[in-house]
Amino acid sequence: MRKEEKNREQEHRIGIEGWGSLFLLIILFSGIFTNSGNFLKAFDLSNLIGSFGIIADGLNFEGQGGVGAREGFMFALTLIPTTCVSVGFVHVCEDMGAMEAARKFFTPLLRPLMGIPGTSGIAFVASFTSSDVASFMTKKAYQQGEITDRERTIFVAYQYAASAVIINTISTQAPLLPIIKLAVGPVIVYLWIFKVLGANIMRLVVKKEAEGGAV
Repeated sequence: MRKEEKNREQEHRIGIEGWGSLFLLIILFSGIFTNSGNFLKAFDLSNLIGSFGIIADGLNFEGQGGVGAREGFMFALTLIPTTCVSVGFVHVCEDMGAMEAARKFFTPLLRPLMGIPGTSGIAFVASFTSSDVASFMTKKAYQQGEITDRERTIFVAYQYAASAVIINTISTQAPLLPIIKLAVGPVIVYLWIFKVLGANIMRLVVKKEAEGGAV
């Protein structure tokens, strides 16, 4: 009996490649080296994805001023490189044990914070800079049985509010930054706090429904 327990423990023991691959994913998806001026920018997902070539007047193939289904189709094409590269990294690191390492590392944080398991940790980090990558990883975690439907609902509530909070704050919301009295850092922190608050409100709703009570 003790031998079986020992063998089971060895199977779930996380090697250095597992921790290393987890660390690499966190660095890639966190965006901390986005504006690095040296070789470290190679460890940033957005820099690895690169950019489309310029056709004329600073415009790429997507152009500007489009509407309707055609504009939506062109925008969807711009998401393909990000999704493909991210999925590739995740699959490779997953085979190296990154998910087991994420479960052990993030569970003490995410379980009390939002009631979700540590296997959502990499998607949690990715959600700061890319809602597309985070949503893909959340879907995959649910399909593989790593998170329950209730946990997925809570996590989606977190991701939906102020999605890709860092990138969207400094890009799509950039015109508003000069007229507010706070620096970018505190704005992102406040948005993140309310994201967590929204997730916990959903957590209470899910718990209430599970108990059979009215919401």
